This record gives sequence, C-alpha cells and structure tokens, in this order.
Amino acid sequence: MSQSSPQESSAAAGPRVRPVPAVTRSIAILRLLGRGGAPMTLKAISQELEMVTSTCLHILRVLVDEGLVKVDTGTKRYSLGVGMLTLARSVIESSPFPTLVQPVLDKLSSAANVTAIGVEVAGGDHMVVLALSRSTAPFRLHVDVGSRFPALISATGRLVAAFTDLTDKELERRFKALRWDQAPEFAAWKADVDAVRRDGYSMDRNNYINGVVVVAVPVLNSQNRMTHSLVAAGLAEQLDDARAHALAKDLQAEAHTLSQLLAARS
Repeated sequence: MSQSSPQESSAAAGPRVRPVPAVTRSIAILRLLGRGGAPMTLKAISQELEMVTSTCLHILRVLVDEGLVKVDTGTKRYSLGVGMLTLARSVIESSPFPTLVQPVLDKLSSAANVTAIGVEVAGGDHMVVLALSRSTAPFRLHVDVGSRFPALISATGRLVAAFTDLTDKELERRFKALRWDQAPEFAAWKADVDAVRRDGYSMDRNNYINGVVVVAVPVLNSQNRMTHSLVAAGLAEQLDDARAHALAKDLQAEAHTLSQLLAARS
C-alpha cells in the first residue's frame, strides 16, 4: 500500500470532529449497559467509565427521561430502555441490507453448517453485525445483531484494511491494539491484506479464535467501496483449505448479487 502525505491522510479522514463530552459520555453509558446485560448501579457505572458520580447521575437522568435507559426504583439499578428498540428499528428499516441478506445467510448457514453473518462497516473504526444465521455446530460465537467489533479484526478486518486509505504506519498502529487468540505477525497480516486485493476474499484460520476458520468477502457500492461484508465462521476441523476456499467462492457470488440489489435501491 502506498504511503500518503499528512495532508492526504487528513483529507481522507474527513473534517475534524470536535469532542462533545456530554455526548461521548452518554454513548459510553449506553454501550456499557448494552454490553453488560445485567442492570447496574450508579456507582458501578461511574467507576467502570471513570466518570464523576454526579456527572454520571445527571446524564442517566436525561437518558431515563428520554426512554433510552430505565431505572428500577427499588434497587436503583439502570438498564437499557425500550426507547432503544425504536432507534434500532429505525436503523434496520432505513437500510435494505438486513432484509436482503437474511435469506442469503440462512442458505449459507444451512448448506455449509457455518455461522453466517452480515456486517456493516461503520466508518474506519468499527464493524456492526446487522444480521446472522447460526450453525448447528457444537460451538457458539459470542456475536448477536448489534455487536460491534474493531474494524481491522479477523477476516473482515483484512478486507477493511485492503479497501482503506490508511497508511501502513497507521494500519500497524491499529493492528497492535487488536486482541487475537493467536495474533499473526504484522508482516504476515499485511501480506494477507495484499492478497485480498488479488483474490477478492479473506480468510482467518486460528488467529482470531483458535480452532475456528473465518471467511469474509466484501459487498461493494457503485463507487467500488466496501460498505458491508458477508462472513462465515466454522470449526477448523470441518473447514479444510479446499472447503474454505469453495465457501469463499459461494460468498463472493452472493456478495456480487447483493451489491447489485443494493445499488438498484440506492
């Protein structure tokens, strides 16, 4: 990947976003409550987020008033409110991807006995699961609709890196912050990223999750930019190289059709 100048990198990153502490803290609280599942006390929330208790309380009161968070008046514990469902439904309904991809995932999952996932690339920092179909294999990925992952992790991360304008230096910085079961060397990972441009798909065997193969292909928009990805995950003992590469070809065919359908609706 060619290096770009600081001016080019800044332009590619878009306009500078000024931090708004109250918004950042509100989002952090919502993500914490969504990630943990169990209701939390004010003290637990403020400590986990290293937030001043009074500030945390003020934000929680606003979130409760807006219906995004609810509080049990008996236990004084906070959890996500039903108002989040309205927001989530609006996001899903505004995008045709979840509806279009679900039957594709169901077919792939059934045919290859893999967990099939449809994700959206959310900027350059994260990817978000919008749809999935679980396999009957005796393992379970810790993933649900709405799960967020670092943009450069696993097989999908190699795709994101291949379609990004980030410099090698920035890629390496972000790569070092990732958490893997068996982390590859950056040079080997970078070689995989280069191969993505040639092959049009990516594969992670035992790196992200030991004993699991993850295959991913890009879904491109009319400007040939990656907006989504189709991902399949299965046990390494069931997905040898031949089966994994055949699965990648099936994913590519489905992704090509999805790209055309999404372009027609945009």
